[in-house]
Amino acid sequence: MKTRNSRTTIRLLTIGSLLLALPIAAQAHRAWILPAATIHSSEDPWVTVDAAISNDIFHTDYRPMQLNGIKAIGPDGMAVELQNGHTGKYRSTFDINLTQRGTYKIFTASNGMTARWLDEDGQRQSWPPRGAQPNEADFAANVPADAQDLVVTRSSRRQETFITAGVPSDEVLEPEGQGFEMEPITHPNDLYAGETAEFRFLIDGEPAVGAEIIVLAGGMRYRNHQDEISVTTNADGIAEITWPDAGMYWLEASYEDDRAAPPATSRRGGYVATFEVMPE
Repeated sequence: MKTRNSRTTIRLLTIGSLLLALPIAAQAHRAWILPAATIHSSEDPWVTVDAAISNDIFHTDYRPMQLNGIKAIGPDGMAVELQNGHTGKYRSTFDINLTQRGTYKIFTASNGMTARWLDEDGQRQSWPPRGAQPNEADFAANVPADAQDLVVTRSSRRQETFITAGVPSDEVLEPEGQGFEMEPITHPNDLYAGETAEFRFLIDGEPAVGAEIIVLAGGMRYRNHQDEISVTTNADGIAEITWPDAGMYWLEASYEDDRAAPPATSRRGGYVATFEVMPE
């Protein structure tokens, strides 16, 4: 007869074996912005939002996302205040008062150039310095135009989630035409289990053909397999995603090509979003 301690030991060994068997990508650090709920119908709705970087989706186990880069805009396109902000050991949290009817967007966004090359001594050089933000006004003064093996990349990253009070609206869904973006065809607060949603991905306002997309459901800490959904955008930049179950989902899209505007020689995009899928 096995004792409780022996059963616990066996379980721990089994869990350890499963973790070792997972792909390396399964243990990568992933950033996410997670509303407590994305659809609200009360007269004076508030929503609490968590923001973190973790190994398991929506499980705070690595470090918080900093609040100074997170913004929110309301249905009228105006900025909305993040209230009661707090950053702890593993996550940041804040509240938003949904004072207008319609759809809100919470997001982070960045866009800039980086360069790498070999100097006259054959040593690898890069710009901007590690930890610094790229300032394109300083590019020409710091990057030799005739440098050996010069590679200049224009990168854009965007992270979003959407919240609706009352009836969904479309104003905050309009793309800006710069960098790597998602233009919803299906409203992001109108998603249901068993149904297929369509999202168009754009690079500098044009369809991002062949963008690679991965979708993961929350609760992966309690599954032996990630059960990821993998799709690629078509010739119109559109990805179709069929939601297997209700719950919170994390989507990551990536794109790269060599059609950047000079002085860049390539462009690269990363996009992350959190969606709530309702029961059918």
